[in-house]
Amino acid sequence: MGSSKEFEAEAARVRLPQLRLDELLEELQARLDAARCTRDRVHSLLEAVLSVGRELELTQVLRRIVEAAAVLVDAEYAALGVIGPDGKRLSAFHTVGVTEEDIARIGPYPEGHGILGELIRNPEPLRLAKLAEHPSSFGFPSHHPAMSTFLGVPIRVRDEVFGNLYLTEKRGGGEFDEEDESVLSTLAVAAGVAIDNARLYEESRLRERWLQANAEITRSLMSGAAQAEVLALIAQRAREITGAALAVMSTPVQNTDNLTVELATGRQAEAHRGLVLPVEGTLTGWAFASGAPASSPDVAHDERVSAGPPRFDGLGPAVAVPIGSGEHIRGVVLLARETGEDDFSSQELDMLRNFAAQAALAMELTERRQDAEQIALLEDRDRIARDLHDLAIQRLFATGMTLQSAGRLIDHQGARDRVLRAVDDLDETIKIIRTTIFGLRTHDEDAAPGLRARAVRVVAEATPALGFAPSVRMEGLLDTHVPREVADHVVAVLFESLTNIARHAHADRAEIVLETDGRTVRLTVTDNGVGIPPQGRRSGLANMAERARNIGGYLDITSPEGGGTVLVWHAPVPGAQGRF
Repeated sequence: MGSSKEFEAEAARVRLPQLRLDELLEELQARLDAARCTRDRVHSLLEAVLSVGRELELTQVLRRIVEAAAVLVDAEYAALGVIGPDGKRLSAFHTVGVTEEDIARIGPYPEGHGILGELIRNPEPLRLAKLAEHPSSFGFPSHHPAMSTFLGVPIRVRDEVFGNLYLTEKRGGGEFDEEDESVLSTLAVAAGVAIDNARLYEESRLRERWLQANAEITRSLMSGAAQAEVLALIAQRAREITGAALAVMSTPVQNTDNLTVELATGRQAEAHRGLVLPVEGTLTGWAFASGAPASSPDVAHDERVSAGPPRFDGLGPAVAVPIGSGEHIRGVVLLARETGEDDFSSQELDMLRNFAAQAALAMELTERRQDAEQIALLEDRDRIARDLHDLAIQRLFATGMTLQSAGRLIDHQGARDRVLRAVDDLDETIKIIRTTIFGLRTHDEDAAPGLRARAVRVVAEATPALGFAPSVRMEGLLDTHVPREVADHVVAVLFESLTNIARHAHADRAEIVLETDGRTVRLTVTDNGVGIPPQGRRSGLANMAERARNIGGYLDITSPEGGGTVLVWHAPVPGAQGRF
């Protein structure tokens, strides 16, 4: 009996070390598995950091970050929200785990309310076992996937919070733990560096595009391109580089407080071309008067662009940038993006301002060169005029005196008459040369204002009597193609038309279109008044019609069904056949 107990005790002593060894081996295996798991996770983290750091395009960087985050913490859904310029809402959203069809059913991306907003307001890691239990939870929209567990960390670029990483639904039904939070926070640090590099790369590429545009403009100017072509190039390049939907270029009308739209490209461009806008009370005018960029978050509903017909439907953020500075502003370029797109950032405004300043400098240098060429031409004209006066006229005068004195010595009457006629011809030649000398010494500054400026001045003078500012549109080379005698008729007809509207039409809106194609000039004046009564006085209309008939044109007056009057005054442009 005693030996049996001793045997059992001995057996127990043998089993106890064996059990402890098994436990130690199991613990060692667990630690090895944990170490292997940690090693694999660290390896995955390093791979993710390298993958994110390889990209230079910002969009691709953000896509790689959110994909890597989902893999590292084994989340079913992941998103990266970019915080907008106001620092209060999300301006962009990149997702993983949700299909395009799901996104279309859910609706617009979130702007930063609820839990997402909590991380914007308090940029610290946030880990939740159940989303619905948090006080900031607003629930989900219809068709949104069910989500319970949540992990969010901020992404900082230098000292600025760029955005947030949002992870939901840990695979396997578990919760996100401290290790997940640590791994994601580490990835967020690497992401901040990668985003900063991508932004610097984008900025350098953007600056390169602006420099190329400036070089192109300078080459165009130096090659002798017309100012209209250069302005078109400035507007087109500014629109392309900024991603604007519309670009409008306006220039000052000489001797007036108005701007005229020289050209427009992009969305609703036709509604802008040729418009004449007042400097006071308009977005473009404010930029022109102040010499600084003027921005609008919603140009379609901005009071400063109310002058003229509606022309900004579907457009949102806009900026007007002057070309030049001080008293040498040569124009204003207005850029507008589609509704819902980002506002023009301060960095974009700086680049636009520099681009416009460089373009203005190139234009000024070209004008200085043209002025130098003009001065050389005028000096050459003065030299020719001086030589004609001092040499040619004196020689002709001396020859005439010699012939006149010789004529008295000629006895033959026919020969004497011929000599006297030659003397008269020399006198006429001297007169012609003197007229030519006067023409050579007449400078371009003595020229009268062009039709464009005169028409704008008439409209400005009529505005107080009308009680409202008419919409004005001008198209074509009015100052170049329309001669002064025809321009005088156009100005007189425009003045008479506006006077009639002020006196008799009882209108609150009028539109003026003045255009030429180089062959004809057409003035169209439209109002929404009471129309022309059948028994009303028509002396003014008769005068307008007479002016048109005297130069081969016509006057046409109609009354649309909706009321008001449409007056069309049309005349040919003398010398057009020689130009075309």
